[in-house]
Amino acid sequence: MPVTLYTLVGLKIYLQENGPPINNMDAQAILLISNQHPNDGYLYAGEWLMPAFKKSLAILGLSAISMSCFAVSTQCTSKEFTLQLLGSGGPISDDMRASSGELIWWKGKPRVLIDAGGGTFLRFGQAGAHLEDVDFIGISHFHTDHSADLPAILKNSVFFSQEKDIDIAGPNGSDDFPSLTQFMHRMFAPGTGAFSYLAGMFDGSDGVNIKVHLTNVDYHLTTPTQVFDKDGLKVSAIGIPHGNVPNLAYRVDTADGSIVISADQNGSNPAFINFAKGADILLLPAAITEDADAVSKFLHGTPSAMAKLAKASAPKMVVLNHFMGKSLVEKDQTLAIFKQYYNGPVYAGRDLSCFPVVAPTQGE
Repeated sequence: MPVTLYTLVGLKIYLQENGPPINNMDAQAILLISNQHPNDGYLYAGEWLMPAFKKSLAILGLSAISMSCFAVSTQCTSKEFTLQLLGSGGPISDDMRASSGELIWWKGKPRVLIDAGGGTFLRFGQAGAHLEDVDFIGISHFHTDHSADLPAILKNSVFFSQEKDIDIAGPNGSDDFPSLTQFMHRMFAPGTGAFSYLAGMFDGSDGVNIKVHLTNVDYHLTTPTQVFDKDGLKVSAIGIPHGNVPNLAYRVDTADGSIVISADQNGSNPAFINFAKGADILLLPAAITEDADAVSKFLHGTPSAMAKLAKASAPKMVVLNHFMGKSLVEKDQTLAIFKQYYNGPVYAGRDLSCFPVVAPTQGE
């Protein structure tokens, strides 16, 4: 019978009874290493310890685990065309996950960033990404768990050696939410913005070595809006329903394949199916469980609703993220529901996990 030897902000790590004591560094090491095993279970609410960790603890001992945490890579092995999750959680801090954010690596560089929720600034650096290499940033919507770290990430531009142009897209506004342009001016406008000392990003002046080009996307449209097209890299966006929140999904297309990233959605927009059709990777949210209340279902799709989207759009692979609270505890049930509808591989993502697009062999 396992016993709790360490508890950290609602997360409990269980070891075998009579095992060695565990200290703060060991716990942090285990958490870091857990991010490298997206196909193993998540350590939450004291359910169980990952098989990889049991083996490591038995063979190496805790002191070796602590030392190895600095050797574990947080970077993708393949960066030719790869989805990397910066944050796989939501707005709940004790899930031990950063909020939503995704990098698209292409030809060795992080060319696209989608969303920048709380914690993604740290994960961006851990991924080995540099803002100098990013050409496009897409914000799905202006909830904090999708946009709070955008100012911190853009601040990196003051350290550039030369000016860089970055395209940024986001939804147009509503009575309750700003458009992308309004958000950026509320953050950075000269004299009035919260971070007005970075106002130079609008024209590349005052030591801020980026020039941002902003696009508001009409989330009411039922056809995609192209928001970026450069050097064979194309990005399009379409509105998806997240209650009454202006909200977008993004599709990244290259000669190497396609990746579709859905932020929070309840699954009720049939136009999303065609938008995501045939993607190599489809990222879908797993924010709630099947028995969620009506308010939650107005904002988010149940596992079966998301699984039906996967079945209809037929991607080669599905990756789940935006786990939060109960959906994280019941992750295995969510995966089982997906497999009732969708026949392809389904992965439960975690922070810094990497999912490369596998190019077809010649003749296929």
